[in-house]
Amino acid sequence: MEDWQHFLLPYQQAVNELKVKLRGMRKQFQDQTQHSPIEFVTGRVKPVDSIKEKMIRRHVQENRLEQDMQDIAGLRIMCQFVEDIYKVVDLLRQRSDMTILEERDYVTNVKPSGYRSYHIVIEYPVQLITGEKRILAEIQVRTLAMNFWATVEHSLNYKYQGEFPEELSARLQRAAEAAFKLDNEMSEIREEIKEAQTLFSNRKSTDSFENEDELKR
Repeated sequence: MEDWQHFLLPYQQAVNELKVKLRGMRKQFQDQTQHSPIEFVTGRVKPVDSIKEKMIRRHVQENRLEQDMQDIAGLRIMCQFVEDIYKVVDLLRQRSDMTILEERDYVTNVKPSGYRSYHIVIEYPVQLITGEKRILAEIQVRTLAMNFWATVEHSLNYKYQGEFPEELSARLQRAAEAAFKLDNEMSEIREEIKEAQTLFSNRKSTDSFENEDELKR
């Protein structure tokens, strides 16, 4: 690959556009004073060193990079409740500006490590000055608790190169179960939480108007 910057430009454009669109979905729920299944959205283009490492590890040929590496463009959608994950997935299935190619449900089908998340591989068209280019992107949908665990596990995986000591691996599995138990507990009282958040949001809006009036006096 002679020019990585040129190669990755469409992926960065896709990430930027998708972040705007996904965050726009959240704002639409808020505009209608409804609970948003999307808490927040992040995105990134995989660093060049990580791409090279994965090419070697997965035996990906350079001329097959665009087809065989699905997560060069990556988006992550964080949700408050497990139920929100499937709501977001349904919303993505309804969109006409992207094509879902693959879904992997690691929430229901948890990995042996304890990892939970919902992965969606999409084909997304970006408009370049040379014309349309359809690229692959991966969207991960998970709860905040799942994301906390996955972030810690990823850091440890980098340190141990995937070869965790047995005791550490067992602790991570127990932590994953504890995180999922927390998610289940929050789901049990989600209606109470959503009502409280609506009241708090309305109160903030009222306070904002009152403060603005105070400044005008």
